[in-house]
This record gives sequence, C-alpha cells and structure tokens, in this order.
Amino acid sequence: MAFVYVSIGSNIDQTQNIRACLDALAEAFGDLRLSSVYESEAVGFGGDNFYNLVAGFECPLTVAGLSALLRQIETANGRRRDGPRFSSRTLDIDILTYDDRVGMIDGINLPRDEILENAFVLWPLAEIAASEVHPETGESYGSLWRDYDKDRQKLWPIDFTWNGRRISSADPG
Repeated sequence: MAFVYVSIGSNIDQTQNIRACLDALAEAFGDLRLSSVYESEAVGFGGDNFYNLVAGFECPLTVAGLSALLRQIETANGRRRDGPRFSSRTLDIDILTYDDRVGMIDGINLPRDEILENAFVLWPLAEIAASEVHPETGESYGSLWRDYDKDRQKLWPIDFTWNGRRISSADPG
C-alpha cells in the first residue's frame, strides 16, 4: 500500500467543497493526515481567494486508479473542465507524491512540480511532512519551506472545522 499526499484547493463555495472532498477521501481511504487550511489569492488569473490544504493517506489504488477517483470527487462537487486552465473551480485535487515514485506514471508526473513552485502546496506539505524528503531534490519539505521565498506568494491559515474537528486556526497561538 502506498502513502500518498494530495493537494486540495477550492475558490467556489470553498468551505462546502473542501468538507465534501474530505468526506469523500475519508470514506475511500480512512484516516487522513491533514494540514491546516490556508487562504491565498488566485495564482495566474483574477478570481476569488482559494482555500488550500494537503491530505496524506494510505492508498491501495494504482496512480491511475487514484487519479480517476480524484477526478470523480471533483466532478461530483461541480468541477467543470470546459473552461480555461487557470480559472475558478469548485474543487481541484492533485496527486503530489505517491510513495517516493519519480517520473511519468500512468500519465501523472511525480512528484508534482507545484511542490517546489507554490507556497500554497509547499507550506501545508511541510506542516504535516516536515522531515520527509522530496524524492528528486533529496531535501526535506521542512527545509524546502524554510528556504522558500515567502514574498513570492501570500497565504495565511484560516479557522476551519471538519466533522466537529478543528483542522486549523487563524490564531497561531
């Protein structure tokens, strides 16, 4: 069984869609390791702010099987695929890592490039997997986040609950 990290984002009915995504992932995979939920401005287009987080879980599916399931969850939550690549979306779920696999696997490039490019992916991943190592760079996610230029993208933790559980707080204290 593989251990997988996925990024989850939404900028349409964010709270509702993130909760529905977590419900579906928990139903499919059981226990989820969850980062805080972060809010950030849209990247690459003008739109409402996104909520983003990272979830980790044990996965019995192949990369192709997982990708198909994630697309089903997106579609079930109103994701449209007929608009521009950079546009508002109800739900966006991307496979970040699948164990320590590297390369094009079942049409998915692993690990996902966005880990090194976007604060809204790297910060939540570093939060829940700080000592784990990026399979290409050999650096820990914690050190990658520490060295990341935090002026490139602004994001901040928000208050968020799911199934009565506080996932994150806007107040770091």
